[in-house]
Amino acid sequence: DRAKYIADADFVAVPVAGLLEPAYLAQRASLISPARSLGVPTAGRPGGAPQASGTDASAQLPSTSHVSIVDRQGNAVSMTTTIENGFGSLQMVRGFLLNNELTDFSFAPTDAQGRPVANRVQPGKRPRSSMSPSLVFDKASGELMLSAGSPGGAQIIHFTAKTIYGVLNWGLTPQAAINLPNFGSLNGPSMLEDKRFPPATVEALRKRGAEVRELELTSGLQAIQITPRGLLGGADPRREGVVRGE
Repeated sequence: DRAKYIADADFVAVPVAGLLEPAYLAQRASLISPARSLGVPTAGRPGGAPQASGTDASAQLPSTSHVSIVDRQGNAVSMTTTIENGFGSLQMVRGFLLNNELTDFSFAPTDAQGRPVANRVQPGKRPRSSMSPSLVFDKASGELMLSAGSPGGAQIIHFTAKTIYGVLNWGLTPQAAINLPNFGSLNGPSMLEDKRFPPATVEALRKRGAEVRELELTSGLQAIQITPRGLLGGADPRREGVVRGE
């Protein structure tokens, strides 16, 4: 769904309401079975989706950073920043490396069936990105609960969701949630963080028809939780992150 429908809303009609509609989400979730791997699913048809929209296959390149900050007044920021590829476009101007964000577009304007790709290159258009800096608020009180985010290309969404879920649903500290093994899928093989899952788990997935790949999934998560006892921070041991406070 992301590859087919998500792009700059100033250029294409993005069916946000349809993608988030509870009945549609339930229908998509029902495709997942505990007994058999889903394999490679095709895009759904959420309400408001354009009739003829192609699916793109944009490149995913690293070189992203994230920082989470909460000050003593309760002001907070969750900021993910990127120059796309390592050293961006390899051009430096007045001490700044120029980014290479053009590679976040689909260079093919149409798919194999000739349908226009929503995330195709166009002048003045913003490229689609997986960056998901997150601030979590208590629905009842409106108070800030958590600031979180990560670098990691297309896996950023997996990394950040894992951490938020661990804190909110399992009662883990930010550091314990960050330390959990990384896993995910980009609509293809099941990716498991290398040497973090027992062989029995890998074998159980393969018995269900999943193509499993164990590889480095290097997140750079940072998270801060606001608690009655004060702030709890976590930084990813997979990179050079650090927790500091005063």
